[in-house]
Amino acid sequence: MSLTKPAFPAPDHDHGRCTADALTHAETVCEQRSQKFTPIRRQVLQALLSSHRPLGAYEVIDELAKSMPRPAPITVYRALDFLMANGLVHRIESRNAYLACAHDHDATSAVAFLICERCGLVGEVPAGPFAQGLNQAARSSGFAPRLSVVEITGICTHCQTNS
Repeated sequence: MSLTKPAFPAPDHDHGRCTADALTHAETVCEQRSQKFTPIRRQVLQALLSSHRPLGAYEVIDELAKSMPRPAPITVYRALDFLMANGLVHRIESRNAYLACAHDHDATSAVAFLICERCGLVGEVPAGPFAQGLNQAARSSGFAPRLSVVEITGICTHCQTNS
């Protein structure tokens, strides 16, 4: 996997274009996989795209309730499960929250999440060799790894520049 975009968007980036590109990416992924990108799935993804910060499921519900009748939690969780299964959303384990993703991922892609402690933005960077090393260490101990999630907290470039 190669990311051509910086890990964090510039504060003055065109967020409308960013959101439109992510929705187009989701439509393409679903079409290629013969999956239905239903209205609720689209709306949940749009709620997550409202910022580059991860949202908890109930924050997604609150965001949706601004423009439609408040959806049932199970409806949102099902949509989130679908979006995660198709690589369109990541779960940020330490925050128990979800983050929209517009990058192409395959089953062997590994990423690390960079979580800014000041502004709350989350960036994504390739972590293949690092994750492979961790998984190999786990296997050599007789452990069968299923999922590796790398989350690194710190201060993003934009917050460092503004401090």
